[in-house]
Amino acid sequence: MMERSDRAPLLDWEEAPSAEKPGGDAVEDCLSSPSNSRPVAPGLGWSGGHGGPSNPPGTDQALRPDEEGFLSDSAAGEVALEDSMVKWEEHDQIVSVFVVTFNTRTGNMLEWCLPKDMDLEGVEFKAIASGSHRVSTDFIYFRKGSYFGLACFANMAVESTVERGARMKSVGILSPSYTLLYRYMSFLEHQVRLQLQTPGHYSPLEAFYEDKRAVLPPGGDGIVTACPANAWGAVINHSMHPEMKITHPAGCMSQFIRFFGEQIMVLWKLALLRRRILIFSPPPVGVVCYRVYCCCCLANISIPGIGVAVPEFRPFFYVNVADINALENELSYVACTTEKIFEEKKDLYDVYVDNQNVKTYREGLKPLLRLSAADKDKYYKLTEQRQLLLYSQEETGDCVSSEEDLFILFFLEQNNRIFQTLSEVANSTDPTLTQETVRAMGLDPHGDRLFLLHLLEIYGYDTLLVSEQLCCS
Repeated sequence: MMERSDRAPLLDWEEAPSAEKPGGDAVEDCLSSPSNSRPVAPGLGWSGGHGGPSNPPGTDQALRPDEEGFLSDSAAGEVALEDSMVKWEEHDQIVSVFVVTFNTRTGNMLEWCLPKDMDLEGVEFKAIASGSHRVSTDFIYFRKGSYFGLACFANMAVESTVERGARMKSVGILSPSYTLLYRYMSFLEHQVRLQLQTPGHYSPLEAFYEDKRAVLPPGGDGIVTACPANAWGAVINHSMHPEMKITHPAGCMSQFIRFFGEQIMVLWKLALLRRRILIFSPPPVGVVCYRVYCCCCLANISIPGIGVAVPEFRPFFYVNVADINALENELSYVACTTEKIFEEKKDLYDVYVDNQNVKTYREGLKPLLRLSAADKDKYYKLTEQRQLLLYSQEETGDCVSSEEDLFILFFLEQNNRIFQTLSEVANSTDPTLTQETVRAMGLDPHGDRLFLLHLLEIYGYDTLLVSEQLCCS
């Protein structure tokens, strides 16, 4: 039985679902985290973000509910731009709403949708993941073309031989950005229960779509026109991922790191190297979708200009066999699946994560799966900082700091430290990486040599020389 999600605020016209008391320590951990009230960065899914070192994730001042969005600390000329982005973020961005059902004769099928001419081919296999019949409720993030989707699934026992004793449905939405989908989690959860109890009752979904729909250009190229086109360049940082509201306890960064333990340092390196990472897990899927997001956060860099030439580390969230063709063309991504057959498709991924087991079939990457001395040291410091934070919260009643902020900032600062050092050495009179400069980056001169060579190649530090002292151990 999966844990239920921590509910997001309802829209004014929504019917409030029955209150349910969450249980377990993990729920309390996340409900007590102030990160649940932080504003969300504007952006178009994976390539959005605030784009600048002055506002890394976790350092924003929380806004009142009526002031959602980022406020800039920069010059007055940029304030107008930020204001326009705040207004854009508050615009409705839902491009489609749909209901998917499981039919005992035909399998997953699209039952209803708005708009009627929306191309939703394949969404029935994303909104109800393979193996979902084993769980009572779930939520799924996914990609559909240029859009991101969120669907809430529910499974209800019924006394019906036609339905074989179970009725399964999913209610979902599509948007150009995954960062705002959390706002409608509670609505979707309530609507899927309504669809199970009274099938065919679509009026709340119709009203929702009319209230929240985005305006797309006639060409249908998937770009929302509510945001001025000239605003994108100033607010997008290629190497920063916009914050996704954590609405499920097991999606917290703290849970993610405790789940993987020291292996988190291996995932950090692979994410920074923009490798194709595929995570396998049986349902429920929602927890694993947040692991996808957390993997992306490991690769955040807030130094302007860094990472512009490297492939974007794209979160695909849940994928199935229908996504194979799309994944074949991706240079860098992180995704999750419930379909074991993907493990055999070794050309689709660089790294395969099964539970806490991180593995690769690529000989050149296998050494990166071994923890270096510096990795173990960083993980020790990370856990030590967490313990200090928990002690501070217990002793002083600190309700401002959170584990979420601590973990995201830890990796952001580590990444910035690496690239700041690389840039300084590259611009010096002696562009040679020595043992001292590698240690200054927080890396092991011996154990991290291969990682460093990959990093220099991928990020285009062609002029840097590597000292012969950096030999393999």
